[in-house]
Amino acid sequence: MKLAQSQRLVSLDVFRGITIAGMILVNNPGSWEHMYAPLKHADWHGWTPTDLVFPFFLFIVGVAIVFALSATVEQGKSAAIRKVLIRSAKIFGLGLFMAAYPFWDFETMTISKQVTHIRIMGVLQRIALCYLIASLLFLYVKPINIYRIAIALLLGYWGLMTWVEVPGYGAGNIDSEFGNLAAYIDRLILTENHLWAGAERKRDPEGLLSTLPAVVTVIIGLRAGLTMKNQQWTNEQKTVRLFAEGCLLVIIGYVWDWFFPINKPLWTSSYAVFTGGQAMCGLALCYYFVDQLGYSRWAYPFQVYGVNAIIVFVLSGVLSETLGIFKVTYEGKEVALGTLLYLLYGKFLSAKDASLAYALTWVSAWYVVLWQMFKRNIIIKV
Repeated sequence: MKLAQSQRLVSLDVFRGITIAGMILVNNPGSWEHMYAPLKHADWHGWTPTDLVFPFFLFIVGVAIVFALSATVEQGKSAAIRKVLIRSAKIFGLGLFMAAYPFWDFETMTISKQVTHIRIMGVLQRIALCYLIASLLFLYVKPINIYRIAIALLLGYWGLMTWVEVPGYGAGNIDSEFGNLAAYIDRLILTENHLWAGAERKRDPEGLLSTLPAVVTVIIGLRAGLTMKNQQWTNEQKTVRLFAEGCLLVIIGYVWDWFFPINKPLWTSSYAVFTGGQAMCGLALCYYFVDQLGYSRWAYPFQVYGVNAIIVFVLSGVLSETLGIFKVTYEGKEVALGTLLYLLYGKFLSAKDASLAYALTWVSAWYVVLWQMFKRNIIIKV
């Protein structure tokens, strides 16, 4: 089995595939109440492997910007800007589509609450905004100044979250899920009707203010992409540089955690640096084993996932919601069609194992679909 030959950076596709497969795995358990700890997000401060998935994807967006826009900008900056604006709008629109789906409540036979109280921000919306900002920086600002902007964003966000007073809560109350500045700004601007439903609509893990440090995660990806594209260094030098810088960022993130805790919902500065460093180390390993040593057999399934990452994320989410609409009778009870397989697994597995088996089945089923697309060279670009 050989990796597909193309002008794409194979190790980046593989790393993207690992990330999106992980995202689908943790987003589709058989039961949200029965999950192994590494497959859950940290409750508030701290991190689990699941908390690495989204920042890894944003990091990959940054790396991809370097390779994609370097070619486009040769046609002129106006063409590059047009491409960036269109792509950002498409991704943001897909995010709104997923937030509103399903559009109809079949129980009350009215427009669903997802439409009337549509969540404005979300995973794809954050990707779109971060991609837009980082792309414009890449096109118009010198790398050294981009890095200075990144530092300013991280320090500025730390200062805002620490010193700005929140009415009714005071300043620096980041231990509070609802009393921190990021949550307050989201409630003030987006209003509670359009926030994430998972926290009583009082905060959003992909909110407005916390998007600023998330942009830095993409900038760290830009840094990695520029390193990999540098013609003056050998492949071995690039790998060493990526790994060394990644380790340094991880250390900085850990130290910063003492003063500004690692926290995914707030996307704290320490979290952005810490996860960006881990992503850089992960890409360095993929680059070394796949592109340099040619160890490709293990990587093939992830390349299959990586070339159609956005589309499988959207389709997986839509299908999951669709399966929740339809009901079937199981052992005298009406259950959602989407939970039927989990219940069948539960006949001979523990609750957690059945939940994991369902998630793995979901990932495997989508792999079959993506594999057929890959064999036919079908790559759906958003």
